[in-house]
Amino acid sequence: MGTWIQAAHPTIAEIFAETGFDYVAVDCEHTDVDIKDFAAVARAMHGRGTPCLARVRENNTLAIRQVLDLGADGVIVPLVNTAEEAERAVQAAKFPPRGIRGYSYVRANDWGVGFDEYAAGANEHVAVAVMIESKRGVENVESILAVDDLDSVFIGPYDMSGSYGVPGRTDDPQVLEGCRRVRDAAAAAGKPAGIHVVIPTPEAIDKALSDGFRFLGLGLDTVFLARASREALAAARGFTKK
Repeated sequence: MGTWIQAAHPTIAEIFAETGFDYVAVDCEHTDVDIKDFAAVARAMHGRGTPCLARVRENNTLAIRQVLDLGADGVIVPLVNTAEEAERAVQAAKFPPRGIRGYSYVRANDWGVGFDEYAAGANEHVAVAVMIESKRGVENVESILAVDDLDSVFIGPYDMSGSYGVPGRTDDPQVLEGCRRVRDAAAAAGKPAGIHVVIPTPEAIDKALSDGFRFLGLGLDTVFLARASREALAAARGFTKK
């Protein structure tokens, strides 16, 4: 049960980290969050007990390596369509011999002070999830989930709707069937399927859990801010009319 950050301010990260979420993910794909912004968020969350994940901008070795070096506990990699692409993401996140992640003195290992300890445990502790957000990804989901050291798949329903030719219609039967296939394949592989509950009403959360999703993204900072401010203003205007 985590949440997402779009406005990558350290204060937001601190608040979320103290809320009790199981993780906080920073969206580096659909925002103007750059590597320095992510570093500030990772510093704000450090030592607070809440894992920091990064949805990287693309399935790119350097993009994955940089956020991990800066202290990300895992990555969510967008638009993965094949097992080969999933394998590339895993290799970028893992040190040799499993992958190709480079060694260096970085923030994640306290600038070398904890080099040996971090290097020894990172391959086990760094999480790798890939996003299934296209018709092609759905068609290949079973082989994607078979990739060793891939921890989870996370559905992108809006992009998925676009790939089926019904942009924004996440309740279209084709999109719903794609989500079901991803969920069922993940269950068969023994890996959690994730989905973003953008508007986290009790009904929407209950449906996601009832549908078998176990890696939930609950809202995001911009949604929480917009909804709470509108509700407060509506309440205040209601009182002034009395």
